[in-house]
Amino acid sequence: MAQAHSSDAHAINGHALDGHAHDPNVYYVPHGSRWPVVASVALFTTMVGFASWLNEESWGRAVFFVGLVALAAILFKWFADVIGESLRGYYNKQVDTSFRMGMVWFIFSEVMFFSAFFGALFYARQYAMPWLNGEGDGVMTNAVLWPGFSAGWPSNGPADVGGHFQTVPAWGLPLLNTLILLTSGVTVTIAHHALKAGRRKQLLVFLGLTILLGASFLSFQATEYMEAYKELNLTLGSGIYGSTFFMLTGFHGAHVTLGTIMLAIIWLRCLKGHFSRDDHFAFEAVAWYWHFVDVVWLALFLFVYVL
Repeated sequence: MAQAHSSDAHAINGHALDGHAHDPNVYYVPHGSRWPVVASVALFTTMVGFASWLNEESWGRAVFFVGLVALAAILFKWFADVIGESLRGYYNKQVDTSFRMGMVWFIFSEVMFFSAFFGALFYARQYAMPWLNGEGDGVMTNAVLWPGFSAGWPSNGPADVGGHFQTVPAWGLPLLNTLILLTSGVTVTIAHHALKAGRRKQLLVFLGLTILLGASFLSFQATEYMEAYKELNLTLGSGIYGSTFFMLTGFHGAHVTLGTIMLAIIWLRCLKGHFSRDDHFAFEAVAWYWHFVDVVWLALFLFVYVL
């Protein structure tokens, strides 16, 4: 049951009493929700299907898409519940602060997530490859296990895993995608300022442009992946470089996809007038997430494509 805690506020049929939503002494406690558990099951199903698909299991692809559709449906309903509670006025400043702290910690967890993959890339380039080449503590490794191996980056390792491959040129589609994401960071900022200034038309135009730029990024990344597989023989099986390249860019693409979906939802909410100049944290949260995605891509472009 939903509860509104104070000496004179109670809950009726799972809903906070009217008039208490903006009372600083009242804190809305959401009812028990089944969505976290169900979403975890859907996410687990999606990842099992994806891993099985990569390992060429016949059922992997079907399971992946079943999990993906289930996850999308669950998120749609979950978002609807939270939006409904917000529109009914259940959230006050205390809840707003909790939301902000939750979003900060969520983005921090995402920073650590990508840090792990960047750390793997750094370790492979700065430590593993020199050791395999016989430098430092790797003298015997080179002499006994891989004599004659000459390390260089990018590399698929001394076993030449996946065969010969070429890298994606940094100054083609990756540069274009960098400019697209940087531009989208500007457009979402303009949209935010328009919201705070009460300029509805400008808000919708620039937020819509941000969504289009995000979709364009994903389209160009899909084109890049197809070219990498078909023309450059660069795949997930292309040793350490191929695996780190696709894990980093692929997970980033997944985050851009999620961010674009969230921006689209926020655009619809702006169209319906859900936000005011002073009360629009949902917009701010998505904008924070989008700027985080931009920063991660800049690091990707530099350390994966250029260096």
